[in-house]
Parts: sequence; structure tokens; C-alpha cells
Amino acid sequence: MGSSAEYVFVGCYTGDKGGEGDGITLLRRDPVTGDLTRLGLAARTPSPSFLAQHPTLPVLYAVNELDEGTITAFSVAPDCSLIPLSTRKTGGADPCHLAVTGDGRHLVVANYGGGSVTVFPLDADGVPAERSDLLQLQGSGPNTERQSSAHAHQVLPDPNGADVLISDLGSDRVWRSRLDPNSGRLAPPVPAVEAKPGTGPRHMVRGPRGTLVLAGELTGDVTWYHPAGGPALTLGGTVDASRLPGPVYPSEIAIGSDGRFVYVANRGPDTVSAFSWDGESAELIAEVPTGGVWPRHMILLGDHLYVANQRSHNVTVFRIDPDTGIPGAQGDPTGEPTPTCLLRWNPPVIRP
Repeated sequence: MGSSAEYVFVGCYTGDKGGEGDGITLLRRDPVTGDLTRLGLAARTPSPSFLAQHPTLPVLYAVNELDEGTITAFSVAPDCSLIPLSTRKTGGADPCHLAVTGDGRHLVVANYGGGSVTVFPLDADGVPAERSDLLQLQGSGPNTERQSSAHAHQVLPDPNGADVLISDLGSDRVWRSRLDPNSGRLAPPVPAVEAKPGTGPRHMVRGPRGTLVLAGELTGDVTWYHPAGGPALTLGGTVDASRLPGPVYPSEIAIGSDGRFVYVANRGPDTVSAFSWDGESAELIAEVPTGGVWPRHMILLGDHLYVANQRSHNVTVFRIDPDTGIPGAQGDPTGEPTPTCLLRWNPPVIRP
């Protein structure tokens, strides 16, 4: 496989979570046109609803979003076939997100149902050992149906340090902890963000100059926070994720490579909103239908945006105008059963 093609792995829900998928599938992407070609099933594994990549090794990690959560690691062969390495129990329910620390030594996992965060040490080949920590979060929010207890939704390790940010939908907080690289344990968490009650922090992304941009699943908005010299961030601003009537549940959030545009996937109206953004203020410049139902996840690759529409079983492609930042639908959707996550994989970028 040369540099003339790129690859995208797709996570999904399988039958145990009411989905129609079989495991992790593989798409080929044409880096010039942005078009996708479905290559088929890469690995059978239960409800791999989120995927992550080791920063320097050809290893892929998947959560298995089950009542008794597990994670599975795979070695990625040159032809992008997946070879299972190990499966480990997370010690929590419904793991929904995972990430590898910047130094490549630990895998961090958010357990949504249990409101906890699990840490796995990784050996020199990227294989997870038994977990080194299970950090239980505490807290609740005013939405009694969704916020009766903590619900860890995303883990965001600092690529250059020991900090780990944890979005907690249940307590309306983004927690900050520090991971000891020697013991593999997380320090007691302190609030980095105390969001408006009922926000339901879901996913977040780092912007320029240390800004954190956050999607509120329950309030249907986007907020951003600036560094303030200590563990806590200060509120910079808020904007509605969608202008359409009815409930909106933002899922994924992304920032363009030059930092000028922010994109939000909106479940409910089934749209992607595009905002012009200068770090201080955001203005809605477009809201476009995703071409599917329940956009669960999306990724930006070059001038293209790819959206995983969970309930319509497809992945849609948009070309983003590099000047205006506005997405335009491109081509026909790619059929994909119950897709929940997209992960770019470009073998040539992996260092030997």
C-alpha cells in the first residue's frame, strides 16, 4: 500500500447494543477526490464504538461498549488487516472513548456507564497490560434522567505532558488529572471547566493557544474556554450548535487545520454546523444536512469532512471550501451498518 491511498477504519454498534454491525470495517479514501470505497470487515469484535491509534506504532485500539466493558488492541498489518493482540476488562460499564498518551506508554479509557476512567500500561509493542488505575468520578447534574451520576464521555491527554482532561456529562464538568508515567496512576481530579448546569459535556477539542472547545450534549450548544494560568479554564463564549427547531444533541466537534472554522455534528436536526471562529467569538456561517440520520461522529481529512450517520447506516462526504469553510455534499453515501466512529489510517506516516 503506497502513499496514493489513505484508509479509514469504522467503528460501530453490534447486536449486543442493538446495532447491525459486525465489528471494525475498512474504507479506502482517495486523497485527491476524497471519495470512499468500502473494503469490508477488518475484525469481528463486539460494539467497537470508538477507535484510537498509537502515536508511533501500527496498533489500533477499540473500546467494546458492553455492560462489562473491555478494550481490544489490534496490530495493523501493511494491508490494513487487523490482528488481535489482547483484550482487557476496563472495570467499568459502557466504555465509549479511549486515547493513547503522547509518550505512547499508556492507554486511557472513559467508562460512560460507570463514570470512571481506566488506565492501561502499554509495552514496547503497544500491547496493553492489566490496568494500572481505575479513577471513579463523582457528581451529578439537574437533568435527572441523564445526570444522576458521573458519566465520563471523553479522555483528552495532553500530547506534550502528563495532564488528562475528562469530560463528564453527568456532573457538568471537565476534570483535569495528571497521569504518573511511572505508576500509571491518575492524581485526584480537579475541575478544569465547571459548565452551566445541565450542559452535559460530551466531546471537546483543543484549539489555538490552549483554548478548549466543548460540545454540550444536553443544552445543544458549543462553549469555549481559555487558559487562566491555573488548573481551571475561563469561559470565553457560547453559541447554539443549531438554529433549527426541536431538540439538538451535538456529538462530535472539530476544528479546521488553520483554526478559522469549527464544525459540529448535530443529532436531532441531523446537520453539520460550520462556524467562523477567531478564538474569541463564533458566527454560524452554514448548517447543512448530513445526508443521514443521527450523525454520531465525524473527521476532517484535508478539504473533506466525513460523517458517520449511526441510524441511517451510512457515511457521507463533504468537500469544504478552503476559503469560506462551508461544507458541500459530495457523491453518494457509503453504506455502513450502525457506524459510530471514523479513524484515519495512513500507513506511510507510521514511523519504523
